[in-house]
Amino acid sequence: MGKKGHPSSPNSDICAILLELAEYEKNVSNNMFKHKAYRKAAATLAKHPTRIENGKQARSLPGIGDKISKKIDEILNTGKLQKLERIRSDDSNNSISELTRVSGIGPAAAKKLIERGIKTIDDLRKHQDELTHHQKVCLRHLEDLEKRIPRDEIAQIESKIKSACRELDEDYKATVCGSYRRGLPDSGDIDVLLCHKKFSSSDKKCHERLQRVIEHLKKKSLITDTLSMGDTKFMGVCRLDESRPFRRLDVRLIPQDQYACGVLYFTGSDVFNQEMRAHAQKQGFMLNEYSLRPVGCTGVPGEPVPVEDEKQVFEYLDFPYKEPSKRL
Repeated sequence: MGKKGHPSSPNSDICAILLELAEYEKNVSNNMFKHKAYRKAAATLAKHPTRIENGKQARSLPGIGDKISKKIDEILNTGKLQKLERIRSDDSNNSISELTRVSGIGPAAAKKLIERGIKTIDDLRKHQDELTHHQKVCLRHLEDLEKRIPRDEIAQIESKIKSACRELDEDYKATVCGSYRRGLPDSGDIDVLLCHKKFSSSDKKCHERLQRVIEHLKKKSLITDTLSMGDTKFMGVCRLDESRPFRRLDVRLIPQDQYACGVLYFTGSDVFNQEMRAHAQKQGFMLNEYSLRPVGCTGVPGEPVPVEDEKQVFEYLDFPYKEPSKRL
């Protein structure tokens, strides 16, 4: 269940423990509130330039409350956390963590599999009749999908996707978001936002605009497997060439008039998004992945503010612009 911390941070050991707790809350307890709280605390500590000396000091930082500060005190005093030690020693927790390594298997599905005696990856491979198509594909490529994707490999995949889009129609635009856009050296998956000049939020959903791109990428042997395909979202697996690992790829088709807010949201980080949404609320706006809307005294959001790029969103909210690499 181990989770890497932030190796360059003076608080990397604390971050690693908090991130491991976050994974436990998501994959085993299915408690997304605690998952986000631990992640936010870890992100805050990772940004802090010096070693945290005690829980009281940590509590003065944003996103760290009383309960987490006490855990930080315990880590600093003992070098470990009893709660995490108990989690690691629980066979049931370990089985859930093992099974949820496979994309498409959440905590509830893992518990059902365990009830049927399926507790390990080897067990899954012997009982594939119990799995969905999504789960089978991700089990088949499990070891590859768990590898981090180097930045230069994503850049090559990005180039292929953009080239394929141009071949189909110059009106397509594609942006790789997530940690890649934030300048990180590697990523867990590849998240692409796609838009077309003639597709807006007032249009009916058009399956064909996304499908054309996906089919073209299949013909070019970039996409190898489909996990799911809807009108506006594709989930699948890709591979740069036969010498490279298989990688998870998501492609979302976003209306042109929602693209700026979409790129902002899917670039992240999730902690930065929370901070910006909270600031928007204070300024009398509602910000999400679709739009920026003023909120009147009734609490009902108004019509979307027309924004052409991310910088305009920052300007409307009187929020200092941050380059993607600074959005920690």
